[in-house]
Amino acid sequence: MLTVKSGLLLGISCVSGISAVGSVFELASGQPDFGQLTTGVILAASIPIAILSFYLAVQDAKAGQ
Repeated sequence: MLTVKSGLLLGISCVSGISAVGSVFELASGQPDFGQLTTGVILAASIPIAILSFYLAVQDAKAGQ
């Protein structure tokens, strides 16, 4: 069952996933708008955030059954 907490976590997961994909495209272009280092940090942070928040959302939804 979808709760407010699991919905919020899914939203965080979606935004983090979008930022990871965007960072990959920015780095692949060769000239990222925020620079190589900043874009790399965004990519490195957004992947685990997306995975963890998705996992926690699924666990919260399972607990609400």
